[in-house]
Amino acid sequence: MAPFYAMTVPEFVAELGLPGRDMFDLEWRLSEGQGALIGHRTGLSEAAVQAMTFRDVVPEARMIIARKNRGHCPLCPTDVHRKPAALPWAFRCPVHSLELREAGGLTLSQTLSPERFTAMEAHMLAGAAVLDDWARGDGQRALGAPGMLAFLTTRHRRASPPSIAEQPRMSLQTRRDYHDFLTTPIARQVLTVVVPEYDQVAPVLAKPVRSGLHALAQSSLLQAFALTVGVGRIVEDPINRVVDVLLASDAEGQGRVRDALKTWPLSPRRRISARFWRAQRDERKRQIVEKATKRCQSQKLRLIQSHKYRHRIS
Repeated sequence: MAPFYAMTVPEFVAELGLPGRDMFDLEWRLSEGQGALIGHRTGLSEAAVQAMTFRDVVPEARMIIARKNRGHCPLCPTDVHRKPAALPWAFRCPVHSLELREAGGLTLSQTLSPERFTAMEAHMLAGAAVLDDWARGDGQRALGAPGMLAFLTTRHRRASPPSIAEQPRMSLQTRRDYHDFLTTPIARQVLTVVVPEYDQVAPVLAKPVRSGLHALAQSSLLQAFALTVGVGRIVEDPINRVVDVLLASDAEGQGRVRDALKTWPLSPRRRISARFWRAQRDERKRQIVEKATKRCQSQKLRLIQSHKYRHRIS
């Protein structure tokens, strides 16, 4: 509201009769007296002033609220910070319905490709609904948003340098110049298994995200989108998603994944264990059959010589 009155924020807060108060504290929650005071000075109703705050957000979710817009709408003024844009699962402008742009000017559909973005949008909307319900204290689900985020940010494999598929095309001299980059271990998180599209387009060194709720609080627009899609996919099919992660994990990673699942209810954890055991059993059977087939092929007698030798030449 300060730019509307051609003031800086500290000047505007002092004019309201609240000198020295932190702006973020006022946006978080206003007392009835503060709401009435601001409403009287600005000509707004107290209900309208309170609606601008984040008082309906639970304290646990306060850390994920940004002080400014996480993305930029090309049609909105740069000094206008809308309430929905401060939440990490907002990817479109609430006024113009345009995709928000990152600091570099790219939209998510440009980074991911329009087809891929459209295919992921349904899961994004499902994940955003779950996260929004959790932040407002409504519709608490069995798995819980913090538990799903902790699972998505768990390391399922040992850290390793960029693979050949992750490396850009380089000449031999360029590889020598960027030897440190090519040998830097990268944390391998569950997010890249649940959302492989993110693994394909994210910069190599920027793939890892912070753990738990910090991932949403300190993530880029692309990382927040991938986390939101991951939550939507887990809600849709939690058992198979976790089993896929366990099958892609190494021994240490499986232990970390199981530790992350301890906050989940007992019923889905039992179903995950049973499904994972069956998947391992089927994989062992497949490997036994494959080995037996190879052994039979190697022992099969040849009926025709592969080479015809000349007379008296061995």
